[in-house]
Amino acid sequence: MGRTGLKVTHVPKDAIDVTTKILALVPDAFGGRGGIAQYNRDFLSALASCGHQVVAVPRYAPDLVQLPNGVAQRRARAGHFIYSLTVLREALRLQPDIVFCGHLFMAPLAWLAAKSAGARLVMQTHGIDAWPRPSKLVRRACEQASIILSVSRYTRARVLSWAAVPAERAVVLSNTVSDCFAPGEGAALRREWNLEGKTVLLTVGRMSANERYKGHDRVIAALPGLIAAGLGVAYVVAGDGDDRPRLEDLARKANVSSYVRFVGSLSLLALIEAYRTADIFVMPSTGEGFGIVFLEAMACGTPALGLDAAGARDALCDGNLGYAVKEEDLGATLARLISTANPDPHVLSNAVRERFGRDRFVNAVRSAISRTLEMQHGDGHAIRAKG
Repeated sequence: MGRTGLKVTHVPKDAIDVTTKILALVPDAFGGRGGIAQYNRDFLSALASCGHQVVAVPRYAPDLVQLPNGVAQRRARAGHFIYSLTVLREALRLQPDIVFCGHLFMAPLAWLAAKSAGARLVMQTHGIDAWPRPSKLVRRACEQASIILSVSRYTRARVLSWAAVPAERAVVLSNTVSDCFAPGEGAALRREWNLEGKTVLLTVGRMSANERYKGHDRVIAALPGLIAAGLGVAYVVAGDGDDRPRLEDLARKANVSSYVRFVGSLSLLALIEAYRTADIFVMPSTGEGFGIVFLEAMACGTPALGLDAAGARDALCDGNLGYAVKEEDLGATLARLISTANPDPHVLSNAVRERFGRDRFVNAVRSAISRTLEMQHGDGHAIRAKG
């Protein structure tokens, strides 16, 4: 991937998989919800599969979950003071080789933990959290990292616009997609939701007043034109949040309420079936750091449509896997896709897995850790030997 990311080559496993102690500061991971929690779970699981010892300290973990071998997760601590105290105590107890910071707002604490333990710092950046210029303290913490990981080229470019770090220390490590997302039968859910004979459009995502960039309203605005053209569509919206009443009202005012179904939050199994039920996954978002839902949909064999904007370009592979369009072309593209036969779902699923599958992700994580261990501290000083 050149200077924009890790060159994903097959690193000799014996040369890398030595036991390294890693302390992970994460807003949520195992037992958490949402795209960032999923990324953290995938990243920490990949570390453990490489033979490293991982201790995660989350802020939130509302759900019970079984941890993978090699990962320990401390009790979630939501309060800032008690969380900071827990992290620093863990750093002194564990004496980690690497401190992984799973979100930018934790950067100063992660820097302090790494400094107190004489550890290297790995900083993770995602989306809108990392795009504006942060405080001087956060910038300083990031600049001390041995490596800064970004989920997309767009996020990496924004980080480099405010962080005084060499370009080679900022690399792209994209999301991965679980094997459970695969093509399958969705007819039962179509019958349950009374969608038979319809072309089903699907959006999956939080409906938050703070995340209106996701574009639910853009799809609703496109529906009258599709209906007037005689296209038998139904728009399914999965997810929940405080912005749902506004979107429901928007559908009423556009006279398309009967074409829109809000199904709320779905279990994992129901989500997979929803992807399989849909004919087109559409999320015209302008603010995605990456957009793992694009991968999930396409891994289930459902074509995905997003905007040619921000990190969605990476998930859609610049239009080579999904469809990346300008906002003004959304309605016309939907009309064209509705009138076009869907590709073989297995072909699309295999292409997604080849580019974003777990084996490739694990190898990229292995490369990142190897590179981190070979680097000096951000301040130029070598790391003291552990053990």
